[in-house]
Amino acid sequence: IIPEQGWQPLHLALWREDTPIAVAPLFLKGHSYGEFVFDQTFARLAADLGLRYYPKLLGMSPVSPVLGYRFHVRSGEDEDLLTRELLRAIDRFCEQNGILSCNFLYVDPQWRPLAEAAGCAAWLNQQSLWSRGDDQTFEDYLKGFNANQRRNIKRERKAVAKAGITVTPLSGDQLDLDLLQTMHRFYEQHCARWGPWGSKYLEEGFFEALARLHRDQLVLFSAHRGDPRDPVAMSMCVQDGRQLWGRYWGSHEEVDCLHFEVCYYAPIEWALTNGIECFDPGAGGSHKRRRGFVARPHASLHRWYQPQMDQLIRTWLPKVNGLMLEEIEAINAELPFKAEPPALAL
Repeated sequence: IIPEQGWQPLHLALWREDTPIAVAPLFLKGHSYGEFVFDQTFARLAADLGLRYYPKLLGMSPVSPVLGYRFHVRSGEDEDLLTRELLRAIDRFCEQNGILSCNFLYVDPQWRPLAEAAGCAAWLNQQSLWSRGDDQTFEDYLKGFNANQRRNIKRERKAVAKAGITVTPLSGDQLDLDLLQTMHRFYEQHCARWGPWGSKYLEEGFFEALARLHRDQLVLFSAHRGDPRDPVAMSMCVQDGRQLWGRYWGSHEEVDCLHFEVCYYAPIEWALTNGIECFDPGAGGSHKRRRGFVARPHASLHRWYQPQMDQLIRTWLPKVNGLMLEEIEAINAELPFKAEPPALAL
């Protein structure tokens, strides 16, 4: 995440004398890669209006489609007031420098009302989420599916076992530099399969830093034929004791259903065993719906600094957001398992 790759750090801070009291983590972007919110519609509209879409100002956790972005406000300060002050400063910066838009992606749902009240426009997209509910074991999880999909899941897991493969979770002190370097090789190989669309954003040094600094937050799922340190496939997830996030993965072999086992079933089983409440498996993939994941809305927030573009998009958003909620409702109506439907509201 460096300027040479189109991510120019441009963080904004408010100070009281020598003390920072609020910070907006921001990047100046010359492209839309690594965002997982696809804004080609906005870019085309800008082109139609004869406007320059890039550079744009962006707030998110880079290359991570994970909910949680918000401004950081010092404890004891007025978050509503400082959110408005930061947004006013962002507006001035963008207008003075000819920047067309400021965009906050995968925002913290609790912060969203503050930003909307200060003039941000919400655009809804969807994500997948597994929640444990009352399930305590993988058998409990299976019982929630209809008979046909329950058979399918059992068949998929048996296909992996029939290939002689076992999946072993590794975490904490079980992790070391060699395993994280192995995970990097799987990640690199998987990205290479997709050529220019492979979204290879992370270098080996990132994985090496994880081995040194964040082993307690990592879980690797090693698919192997006897030795977990000699895997044929591996996925990597992050956890905080309550939630699991996934995932990067890769495989040296084409094994039927191995992807489902390493990326979904084994992590869900680990989550159930370790008291995890929910699992976000990452962006995309309609196949997730048949494996226990519910479609849910998430919002990105936007500000535009050209009046015609601002008016056109704000007029369009209520309709497109309503259609997104209808799509989510339709998806969840067809799920092959029992699930509490998410709250759907604009």
